[in-house]
Amino acid sequence: MEKDMTKGSPMKLILGFAVPLLFGLLFQQFYSMVDTIIVGHYLGVDALAAVGATGSVNFLIIGFCMGVCNGFAIPIAQEFGARHESNLHKYVANSVWLSVVFSVVMTIAVVLLCRPILQLMRTPDNIIDGSYAYIVIIFAGIPVVYLYNMTAAIIRSLGDSRTPVVFLVMAAILNIFLDLLLIIVIPLGVAGAAIATVAAQAIAGLCCLVYMRKKFSILKLTKEEWRWNGLCVSKLCGMGIPMGLQYSITAIGSVILQSAVNGIGSDAVAAVTAGSKLSMLLMCPFDAMGSTMATYGGQNIGAGKLERVDQGLKSCTLLGLIYSVLAVGIVYTVGGKLLLLFLDAGETAILGNAHTFISTNVLFYFPLALVNIVRFLIQGMGFSKLAVFAGAFEMLARGLAGFVLVPFFGFPAVCYANPLAWIFADIFLIPAFFYVRKVMAGILNRQKEAA
Repeated sequence: MEKDMTKGSPMKLILGFAVPLLFGLLFQQFYSMVDTIIVGHYLGVDALAAVGATGSVNFLIIGFCMGVCNGFAIPIAQEFGARHESNLHKYVANSVWLSVVFSVVMTIAVVLLCRPILQLMRTPDNIIDGSYAYIVIIFAGIPVVYLYNMTAAIIRSLGDSRTPVVFLVMAAILNIFLDLLLIIVIPLGVAGAAIATVAAQAIAGLCCLVYMRKKFSILKLTKEEWRWNGLCVSKLCGMGIPMGLQYSITAIGSVILQSAVNGIGSDAVAAVTAGSKLSMLLMCPFDAMGSTMATYGGQNIGAGKLERVDQGLKSCTLLGLIYSVLAVGIVYTVGGKLLLLFLDAGETAILGNAHTFISTNVLFYFPLALVNIVRFLIQGMGFSKLAVFAGAFEMLARGLAGFVLVPFFGFPAVCYANPLAWIFADIFLIPAFFYVRKVMAGILNRQKEAA
């Protein structure tokens, strides 16, 4: 069912949209964590480090795919808010064509470049073969990434954040069984974990596609609407590519930082891998808030309701603050026990470093909340190009940490790299929002005068 976010209590709408989305993200992280838990306990620390060493380059490429799909969905949300059904259909059709083109080109390119990238990142010799075996399969599954993220983004743009959750739950359960099968029963090593992840996401994507075609009458397209439309393609690329680049530019900083961590050794890589996995789980609410504000902002700007954008920003910021405090309590009470999901208790030095990493990061979660809320809201309002600069600020901070701080201060500098990146991004994003709001107010006023 479609959900109109241009009417009613912003807080209630944001919670109603974000909570199901949060469960979806948690399950997405859950089946990613299952890989890590099983790899760490059944294949050992080197295998865990091998998977972890691919994290930043994985985010660099897969993050671009996700950003592009989310960007393609913004014009769809705006046209839904404006009640322009024919335009909505054209954007849906052309987003499908673009997703096909992007997925084919990207898959060929990154699969061929996998090993050179890992070598460039100074991946330790004892784990590089495992890293390659894992990431080349993940990248071969890029078409599946586009399938799931594009269909899920379209469904969410129409106000339905619940349905993708159902399919992700199914995928998570499937992923667990496939992990156990392909790592323990059929000993395929880290490659088995990658195959399980790709297969699970393929199932989720196909389910979203079938559901979308059957349940959304507003998505019944005519043959004419399925045609390639240059104007639609131009706007979709104008939204999608900057959002994809925002993820990738941010990830370039992560690649630089990962290279610095790789230089410290595989034990440091394992510690950051475990700490990052727990951190990504705890950060899911911020991702949910961001995706919610993109849809909320898109629909309300489409409807010309700028005041509701302000109300939504205040409501979501309050939620971000409350959860940030809660997350600190979780990490400082049970964080050490949660890290045992990924590492054996005997790995005391690695556990200690992992706990230091997550304990430092969690203290800066409110700046991270603002990064997600404000950045995605700006994108939903139609200014996705500005978000690229926020990614550039994050890249600058992580590059500073990787090139300058880590070589001098070692692992402690790694722990402060993410907080530094979040603060740098906020320094740009907060003034950028007020600029965007001023521009949109002028546009909407001129539209009212012309009407």
